[in-house]
Amino acid sequence: MDPPNGCILSRIVRTQAKLDPDRLVLVFENSSLPTEHVTAGQLATRGNQVASVLAGAGLRRGDPVAVMMRNNPEFVYTLIANAQLALPTVPVDPRARGDKLAYFLGFAECAALVTADYVLADEEVAAVVAAGGVRTFVVSTPEGRALGLEPPPGHLLNEVLEGPEVPDLGEHVDDPATPWLLSYTSGVGYPQAVEIDHDRLTFHLQLPHFWDYRRDDVAYTGQLLAQEKTLLSTLLPAVSGRIDHAVLSRSFAQNRLWDVCIEHGATIWSSVGGMATAVYSEPSSDLDRAHRVRQVISTGMPREIWRAFEERFGVKVLEWYGSMEGGFACNPVGVGPIGSFGKPPPDLVEMEVVDDQSRPVPPGRIGELITRPAGAPARLRYCKNPTTSQTVVRNGWLHTGDMVTRDVNGWLYLAHLREDSGLRKAGEFISESFIRKALVEDPDVLDVHIYGMPARSGIPGETDIVAAVVLRDPAEFDVSALFARCAARLEQSHVPDFIQVVDDLPPTRVADGPGARFLAAKLQRSAANAFARPVVPV
Repeated sequence: MDPPNGCILSRIVRTQAKLDPDRLVLVFENSSLPTEHVTAGQLATRGNQVASVLAGAGLRRGDPVAVMMRNNPEFVYTLIANAQLALPTVPVDPRARGDKLAYFLGFAECAALVTADYVLADEEVAAVVAAGGVRTFVVSTPEGRALGLEPPPGHLLNEVLEGPEVPDLGEHVDDPATPWLLSYTSGVGYPQAVEIDHDRLTFHLQLPHFWDYRRDDVAYTGQLLAQEKTLLSTLLPAVSGRIDHAVLSRSFAQNRLWDVCIEHGATIWSSVGGMATAVYSEPSSDLDRAHRVRQVISTGMPREIWRAFEERFGVKVLEWYGSMEGGFACNPVGVGPIGSFGKPPPDLVEMEVVDDQSRPVPPGRIGELITRPAGAPARLRYCKNPTTSQTVVRNGWLHTGDMVTRDVNGWLYLAHLREDSGLRKAGEFISESFIRKALVEDPDVLDVHIYGMPARSGIPGETDIVAAVVLRDPAEFDVSALFARCAARLEQSHVPDFIQVVDDLPPTRVADGPGARFLAAKLQRSAANAFARPVVPV
């Protein structure tokens, strides 16, 4: 396929549908509920059906459309419809809550939101969506119906998806260098929205080659489609025909991993962060080697269990690094050292490790990772923020903010994100500012300091989050109520694991730096008396 056909998702889908409309492309696994299967022809038909609803509602070229749901087929249909109509997609984590959710919808000026019944069943989420005034399209899902949820009044996508085919609305992207996605970054403070153009797909579709994907592979993941790594490692290879098909779970459960892989014949498992450690911590069973998985495509495999994981489960680990902003590296099986995320592919990507003055640092010293396409300047646009775009891309290099080291042979190792000071939970870098804001606005709290301590789980590189708080009235303090208010305002990964009550905090401090680290060390010495977050039954 020649550009623009080869880099517009909806056109790729149409091409695959013409080649083999009955080819199985996606399988959506949903625990005890029925599995959903989607063919190439259904992707094209249902993408066009969703496009007809959005166009009929008055959405026009360039209007951002947010998608907020777990791994439902309708997420993919909407992604295709948006590409067809030249509507930038804004993926929103379905776990987002409170101020963060309001920011996601408001900053991108979303003209519409496509979401699921179970998302709006959360009254806090529904209130944020209603307050934002965004036009909302809802999907009635199997899990929602199992819970007895009635879809809220308004636009119900099921009506068109369960009906006949609709007239073809055609393709509306005429310039591949226009936004396909508005992808929010992680990090401290309110995140930036990176504008990812359609033509970036040309690069993304080359990645399966470096992961050693084969045409008969079946890729499995429990990661969310709203996360960029799921799009790159699982969805796009399946949709474009680089692999046989992909299997996506609504939610990940480490005790069901091998059951799912066995049932669906998975040969590739895409893992991130603490998933591998959680699986490794499960008791040994006959399923450990009863599956067909040959390779784990990983970001964040702890070096302490890397080889033991491979030996126990009969798999090989391929570690990689990448983001929608730019840059890619991988550590092919049996090539690079344990713990390294790899090297950039020659003739495709260049990477360097530099100090604060953009000077290369010697092997073994921590520096910032910078990257650019081989032989070309890096290109990056932050939505509504040209100043930051120019700051992040300097002298043709993209400054990632990731702190890494490089050994004498050029292999790269992740240290931590500069902005987040290394706070990492469930494989996700944690934004302290959202936690801090939720707590300083709480009626019981006068002041707060957020820091991390080694995770009780023992997962290497993972932290438990501690909120040290100064209270207005310690005698009337209800810690359970404070945890509950945090859970209502924050996504689950950001809810503190411990609330530590302190008499006072230094009036002058910053979120990072030697002073903050000294304060965290001082607080941690007395953290044994902190209140642990209650365990919530699943």
